[in-house]
Amino acid sequence: MATITKSLEWKNAALRWTDSFAQKLADFEGVLWSNAQPTTHENPRLVGVSGAGAKLIGLSSETFWKDRSAAAAVWSGNELIPGASRPWAQCYGGHQFGEWAGQLGDGRAINLGEIESSGRSWEVQLKGAGRTQYSRFGDGFAVRRSSIREYLAAENLHALGVPSSRSLALVFTDRVVQREEPELGAIVTRLAPSWVRFGSFELPVSRNDHAACQRLADYVLEHNYAHIVGNTAADRYTQLFREITHRTASTVARWQAVGFCHGVMNTDNMSILGLTIDYGPFAFMDAYDPQFVCNRSDVTGRYSFAEQPRIALWNLLRLAAPFKGLIGSIDTIADILNSFADEYRRSYAELMRQKLGLFNVAKDNDLALIIDPFLALLQRAGADYTLSMRALCDAPILFSKNSECAAIDRLIDRMAAPQNNDDSWKKDMRAFLTDVYRPRLREDVDSNNLSSFQDIAERMRKANPRFILRNWVAQDVINRAANGDYDCIDHVLDLITTYAFSDTLPDHLKAEQAYGGPVPKWGQGLQSSCSS
Repeated sequence: MATITKSLEWKNAALRWTDSFAQKLADFEGVLWSNAQPTTHENPRLVGVSGAGAKLIGLSSETFWKDRSAAAAVWSGNELIPGASRPWAQCYGGHQFGEWAGQLGDGRAINLGEIESSGRSWEVQLKGAGRTQYSRFGDGFAVRRSSIREYLAAENLHALGVPSSRSLALVFTDRVVQREEPELGAIVTRLAPSWVRFGSFELPVSRNDHAACQRLADYVLEHNYAHIVGNTAADRYTQLFREITHRTASTVARWQAVGFCHGVMNTDNMSILGLTIDYGPFAFMDAYDPQFVCNRSDVTGRYSFAEQPRIALWNLLRLAAPFKGLIGSIDTIADILNSFADEYRRSYAELMRQKLGLFNVAKDNDLALIIDPFLALLQRAGADYTLSMRALCDAPILFSKNSECAAIDRLIDRMAAPQNNDDSWKKDMRAFLTDVYRPRLREDVDSNNLSSFQDIAERMRKANPRFILRNWVAQDVINRAANGDYDCIDHVLDLITTYAFSDTLPDHLKAEQAYGGPVPKWGQGLQSSCSS
């Protein structure tokens, strides 16, 4: 069992612990949460610290690194900081792969409490620290490969402008954890303003505990949506459900724009704040393929890339059941759900316009005439989505110079899959770029006297990342860490956050240049499973 830390560094750390979920919902212990204690871990070692994550709670990464052993003891859960001495786990249910799974809960995530910094509150959670009351048949631990992936992915998505939970620290242990084969353990410390999920509302209503559901809604309004005001409780709940719906639509639109596939969009993995949470078998697409499935456990393709918007709405329909009892009007619920498609379409079209350099004029037919035809061409060629979008950033410069066909052909070759020698595809892509895309881009530039093709190209590079956490990149980091190269973890974290959109890299990252290039043969088609 964890003890209070003896480290003066961490005892005196200027952390402002505030009332947590468990304290404010004390009357619902055993219903919405239960006490939990981290398991003691042998030989914990600090291997990663997100400086950006540390800053969120008022610390610097140096606070962690100056005494690695003390930090490892704290952020493995072996020792607790004063103020975080009553850890807890949240209780929730969920629909998993379309079926009601009943009670689930934090089976391997233990909440230390809540820290306030710069006017924001962050719930601090250890993932992989041991069993809780909700572990069911699980051991409560996490393995190194999945912990590395989550630690890096959450920060990468944030850097790409996608709402996400955040990472703070990564600790390795010598614990042997049995998964598909024996693996070594790890704990990732993650942050979010709230870890309340759709399933947090579903479970109490499934038990006819409407008082718990209402109290949870009041807590979320007070704690995370304080800007919502209304004359009646029903009005406030209506606004809450509408904002959850629109945040969800916006986040999924951002997934689609960056080519991100979550992999396991169960309702217990859907944040009430519209955050991307619970990174399991996620992946960024390599070749553009709407039917891409990143989770090898998803044999039906329920959570394929193309299905994500529809599944998000399906999940909101599940959330609508508890909110119907709060709002009281099924027509109001229906109107909000019916707004999802327009909100998603609007958000997605705007994001894709930015990726294509259309910053000034939004046309209703841009999806049909520009965006969808371009994506269809990428799909037809098996072109790499991220590399193609990055290559397209050079198109405005070529257009401004009225470049000859050879220059445009070289741009097209950068988009084509290496094995693609389809001359008809290249002809069709050239026709699209010169006859459809170029006139639309010129119209957009001409609409704003302050715009130029050079300006558009630079702005496109800020909308189209060069470095993302592809599956092969994550696997390479996992392999390097397994061979003792722990420094590569935070090097790659720096690469996919600070330098995600950069053409040039500092000296300490130049060895990682290949992570912005084509997928190596060994890394093609990699999938993960729910076993982590």
